[in-house]
Amino acid sequence: MPTLFPPEEVLRSGCDRCREEVAFAFTFAFQPIVDVVRREVFGYEALVRGPQGEPAMTVLGRVDDTNRYAFDQACRVRAITLASRLGLDRYLSINFLPNAVYEPSLCIRSTLEAARECGFPAEKILFEVTEGERIDEVDHLTNIFAYYRSRGFLTALDDFGAGHSGLNMLARFVPDLIKIDMALVRDVHRDRVKQAILEGLLLTCRELGVKVLAEGVEQAEEAQWFAARGVHLMQGYFFAKPGFECLPPVRWQTQTGGTASSAS
Repeated sequence: MPTLFPPEEVLRSGCDRCREEVAFAFTFAFQPIVDVVRREVFGYEALVRGPQGEPAMTVLGRVDDTNRYAFDQACRVRAITLASRLGLDRYLSINFLPNAVYEPSLCIRSTLEAARECGFPAEKILFEVTEGERIDEVDHLTNIFAYYRSRGFLTALDDFGAGHSGLNMLARFVPDLIKIDMALVRDVHRDRVKQAILEGLLLTCRELGVKVLAEGVEQAEEAQWFAARGVHLMQGYFFAKPGFECLPPVRWQTQTGGTASSAS
């Protein structure tokens, strides 16, 4: 399948600080987020890729202070446009750079415009920020999340447990969803230390009304451990690898880890 965003495309959109040209090509792969109880796809996360499927770092390595604002805006618009072309009717999860949003009400305009032009419902957009992302001003991120939620978007804290702030960041703002970092997910069924940490975190999230998603799930035992504790949202190679410019089907698994069926 040819890339839907040719190398010569240059996107100009957004607020005044976001109108610098993005002169390099990029596109997206999509990975399913599944609800293991409903046995359905909750949404797809848009993962930036090079135009020929090159890994994310080949693209992100070209982002600096001169193009950060424009790149963040371009990512949103292209993710929405491609998801719409692919017929996505579930949640679209988009990673954003908090240091590239200087005024939420202005910087969201191109996102809303793209959703409107593509006929993609804005209420189906989920914005993720990674806990590992360096945050210049935590209060600023809190304001961004509050504004996005006021506009009907879902918010998520990605890679929870991998960054520097952890529970301190969660205490400053309460997102709709936290995504537990794969380092904590890996082999959780046989690691008592991870189990103790996660059981405390799950209790905290229940008290706060925050949904939990386990990401990086690769083994049936990992999925079973989280499902037994009420975590129904999961993401990882156990269900599907990211699909380059496509919405890959989900491999629903039996309790023993064998493939039971596939569905989009």
